[in-house]
Amino acid sequence: MRITLDNLPTDVSVLHQLVRDMAGALDESEIEAERLRLIIRQFQRASFGRRSEQLDPDQMAFGLEDLEADLARAETRKPPPASGEPSKPKKAPHRSPLPPHLPRVEEVLPVPHDACPSCGGALTDAGSTSSEMLDWIPAQLRVVRVTRPKCACRACGTLLQAPAPERVLAGGLATPGLIAHVLVSRYADHLPLYRQSQIFERHGLAISRSTLSDWVGAACWWLEALHDRVVAHIMAGERVFADDTTLPVLDPGRGKTKTGRLWAYTWDDRSWNGPGRPAVVFVYAPDRTAARPAEHLRGFRGILQVDGYAGFEKLAADGTITLAACWSHARRKFYELHKAGSPVASEALARIAALYKIEADIRGQPGVVQSRVTRNAGLALPERMMAPSCFQVRCVYGSRCWRSSTAAWE
Repeated sequence: MRITLDNLPTDVSVLHQLVRDMAGALDESEIEAERLRLIIRQFQRASFGRRSEQLDPDQMAFGLEDLEADLARAETRKPPPASGEPSKPKKAPHRSPLPPHLPRVEEVLPVPHDACPSCGGALTDAGSTSSEMLDWIPAQLRVVRVTRPKCACRACGTLLQAPAPERVLAGGLATPGLIAHVLVSRYADHLPLYRQSQIFERHGLAISRSTLSDWVGAACWWLEALHDRVVAHIMAGERVFADDTTLPVLDPGRGKTKTGRLWAYTWDDRSWNGPGRPAVVFVYAPDRTAARPAEHLRGFRGILQVDGYAGFEKLAADGTITLAACWSHARRKFYELHKAGSPVASEALARIAALYKIEADIRGQPGVVQSRVTRNAGLALPERMMAPSCFQVRCVYGSRCWRSSTAAWE
């Protein structure tokens, strides 16, 4: 609220109202300041507090979203400068242009005058200015009515009619498009089914959570064949990357979640223009025992790119699978010792950096070119790291992991 002190009102009632407005604005400012201080304390606890008290990145993002929204609201509510007061120039927003693939709707706003409002002269075309805004068309439910005409033969009485289209769920009302929307909302956008049921209710349609669960189950049955094809495609590749991550799983009856595992297997040869199509498949398992990757990779023959998990060692026992360890994991161990002042670890980091430089230079080149470059220029680096002078380095990382790491480069 801006007040011109040189031109204050003289009416007492107006002054009283002015004081009330200022007091209300002050209260709102104090409340807002306290809320912002609370957000700052949460960020401080997330950054410097104990591990058990730290916030996950999603929670921090919620706080940042609120803070940015409050700043935008404050900018919008800011009154214009008083007459005669110079206004601060606004910085042009740094935003990317809207993607060209989005459809454009042209709106032309004609000049509201047929003649010059100042002198009455005729108007001529002087060009135009254009600006773009991003619009959203809300989702819309519709009913697809399938009509199948019948034709009868008067000679023999035969009745002909087109067969009914197959549905994802026998007797179900959902089209494949609607079921795909439910799946994407549930598993890509993490929107629970009961919330989707509430959204459908806002559209005037009552769809219970149990019905949505039936749709998801039917879709999973149809997708099993696709999942099996993707698994077969990946396992037919020459090299596969394997990793796992934790996954919270509902534990009915206990009122909390338990920790499961989501195993990922990837085939991606795009870095050397390989002929194979990139693909990734996820397999759920309740634990992280060595039997899980052994079961998932049954029948695979080739190079398996892995981290330092010891459970992969059994896969290489019969010689059908060659383990290629991750250099990033190996480098992490050396970096910790480098921070502690180890000269041997510093030497290892320098040689790994040389490997990274070679890899960056040949990324995207055909496999024949990459093989020639690595054997002529880069293979000497792992060989030098296998020399007796680097025995301490191999002891730091472990002989097993070291052999797998050098196998990844070869």
